Amino acid sequence: MHRLDEDAIDGALAAGPRSPFGDRFGVEQVIEVLEPFALPRRCERFREAIAARLDSVTLLLDAPHDPHNGAAILRSADAFGLCEMHVVPRGERFLIGRRIAKGSQRWVDVTVHSGPEAAVTALKRRGYSLVATAPNGELLPEELATIPRVALLLGNEHSGLSEPLLAAADASVRIPMRGFVESLNVSVAAAILLAFATRGRSGDLSPAEQRFLYARALFRSVPRAADILAAFHAGRPPGSLPPS
Repeated sequence: MHRLDEDAIDGALAAGPRSPFGDRFGVEQVIEVLEPFALPRRCERFREAIAARLDSVTLLLDAPHDPHNGAAILRSADAFGLCEMHVVPRGERFLIGRRIAKGSQRWVDVTVHSGPEAAVTALKRRGYSLVATAPNGELLPEELATIPRVALLLGNEHSGLSEPLLAAADASVRIPMRGFVESLNVSVAAAILLAFATRGRSGDLSPAEQRFLYARALFRSVPRAADILAAFHAGRPPGSLPPS
């Protein structure tokens, strides 16, 4: 996919602010007001998915270029239960293809760092072990599940991981291959490694973070959620809202 394709959107901004209801409404208030406007099975699906979400596994993308790859990685991150992923750009924005992402940008937060050093500092402060992907990595994919908190470092499609990120890595991992090809597309590698890294892990978000994500899911899925909350705040019944 070309970066100028009209389907390519900014992956860090696509979902809007992390807290779309801001400080004006509390999490429990958002849930109380909006939950009646969502189907019970939809609410249950939100709760199930959020309960399985993982903070113990994340991704760091180093200068991703192709919006197709960015979207595919974001989609895999959602599929394997990640809450967020991290990006270090090199002079160009992190773009994703909307058709490939399939809405996954609504459920995985994207944090963009100013550079490798800032990303490394932020991740290590949160207790992550940084594991770089490399053809001769010492770890096998199945060993990723034994690392309590792991951040997988994935390089640029053409130049790979930058030297600062390679130097900061605590370990490296390889994907064994038996064919003639020497490497995999970065989005394929991400999906394989996430499948192994998340295997056997239970959801590990705090109750407070789960409630926040549930409130946000309601806000992002209930039509005219902002208007409903504003009407409630003003003391008007939601049924008094003018038609859209």
